[in-house]
Amino acid sequence: MMMTKRSISASLLAALLVATPAWAVRIKDVGSFEGVRENQLIGYGLVVGLDRTGDQVIGGQFTIQAMMSMLNKMGVNLVIDPIQLLTRNIASVMVTAKLPPFAKPGLTVDVLVSSMANAKSLQGGTLLLTPLKAANQQVYAVAQGPVSIGGFLGGTGGAGGSTVTKNHQSAGTVPGGAIIEKEVAIDVESWETVSVLLRQPDFTTAIRTTEAIDGVFGKGSATAVNAGLVRATIPLSFRGRVVEYIATIEGLDVAVDVSARVVVNERTGTVVLGEHVRISTCAISHGNLTISVKNTINVSQPPASLLGGPSGGQTTVTEDVQTEAKEQESRLMVVDETVTLGEVVRALNAVGVTPRDLVAILSALRSAGALQANLDIIWHRRQSTGRFKSLSI
Repeated sequence: MMMTKRSISASLLAALLVATPAWAVRIKDVGSFEGVRENQLIGYGLVVGLDRTGDQVIGGQFTIQAMMSMLNKMGVNLVIDPIQLLTRNIASVMVTAKLPPFAKPGLTVDVLVSSMANAKSLQGGTLLLTPLKAANQQVYAVAQGPVSIGGFLGGTGGAGGSTVTKNHQSAGTVPGGAIIEKEVAIDVESWETVSVLLRQPDFTTAIRTTEAIDGVFGKGSATAVNAGLVRATIPLSFRGRVVEYIATIEGLDVAVDVSARVVVNERTGTVVLGEHVRISTCAISHGNLTISVKNTINVSQPPASLLGGPSGGQTTVTEDVQTEAKEQESRLMVVDETVTLGEVVRALNAVGVTPRDLVAILSALRSAGALQANLDIIWHRRQSTGRFKSLSI
């Protein structure tokens, strides 16, 4: 049955008057609309005007080639050795930007400038005209302007020639430095359906999103295709007013449901528990072993000679090492089954351990089957790689 404009307006007003639960969020905060997205842009450019902090001769060969190509296009034909052109006042950079949806030619966007070679700093530099292309190799914007690094690189004036550095020096931004030359056409008025993409796919959330849309536009107007996609059919009364229809959908409230999850960072001792984390009845015992090592330095001085001359002995230094191990008293504590997140927090706080010990306890609870949640452990390998590792249990 086709709905009239009056019935739709009444349904929308009724939906707005219904009290919304405190834990409900808007659809626009948990999802996006298919076909409405940003596009990545990239380009190769040169930054000039540096104070001898640009690319060096060794490692910056492509900077020389780019500079000669630029000068040739500007009518400057050089007959000198290319190695003499690199004065360390220029640097090769990669320029990246994001083209927002519905952006029209003439609007400006921010660009990110990142050094490619061995430039020390981009402070005070100016980005020359750089075309920015999308994945289809078409130019959608051009970038140019002064580079802002949000810091500085300077000398302290000391005898040792030391320098002071603030923030990262080999990357910066050009605020509003790219002018859009071509738009990505998105004809929303020709759409007959609207697809909502959930950022955190969940079957329960998808069903609740469908019910929220049906509550305003009538039952059967939306369908949950899968855990991350909800497709809604645009009513005939909203044909030609698709923007208004989308604005209505993204303003609807939906109760988001997520799986129970505990995320711990073993390096920092940070523990984050989700809303649905529960603990079954169990007994916990946790104790620490403390080992202390005490060093005492003893000096042995030979006695003086009876005749007043030097003694035949030698002064020696001995080290007395005392090792003591203490194991703290550990008691077995019974933790009752929890129903809410607050009870989980109180139960874990009752154990009385440090955050790092809490990581070990949560891992043991998960292994024993008493922790009703997924456990994600993030730790830091202290080798030269310095990479973060993660494990999901």
